[in-house]
Amino acid sequence: MSVVDQLARQASRFANDVQVSLKRARVEGERRLLQRQHRAALEDLGLRTYELIRAGELSEEPLASEVAAIDSKLIELEAKEREIAELHEDEEAEASDDDAVDTAFPMMGTTPGSASADPHETPPVNPGPGWDAADRFFRSNR
Repeated sequence: MSVVDQLARQASRFANDVQVSLKRARVEGERRLLQRQHRAALEDLGLRTYELIRAGELSEEPLASEVAAIDSKLIELEAKEREIAELHEDEEAEASDDDAVDTAFPMMGTTPGSASADPHETPPVNPGPGWDAADRFFRSNR
């Protein structure tokens, strides 16, 4: 048997394996898509059933524990949403409070966006001893 025949057989076997793998991947992908569609249909059914039970059009008795679990999670979800809203309000209050910056860095004066800043006020003539030393250093190196 020649080397060419062996290479041709191996190439044919490899091509067949690739085709089988591609077919398996395609079928598995289709199965996953059908599973997602099935879950979405179940979710829609559950949502519609919950709405009908809350509207009084369906009896709650056979699904009482499931409905109670949904109600419990909705209550928890609303509490978390309120907590998030409060955190956002706190962050906004802290962000709008420029006095904290002025307190932490009094040598800088008032912050440009703060309500106490006067746009017509001239900056201080002598910014401080550190600036004087820096100014002398850079002037001496020219």
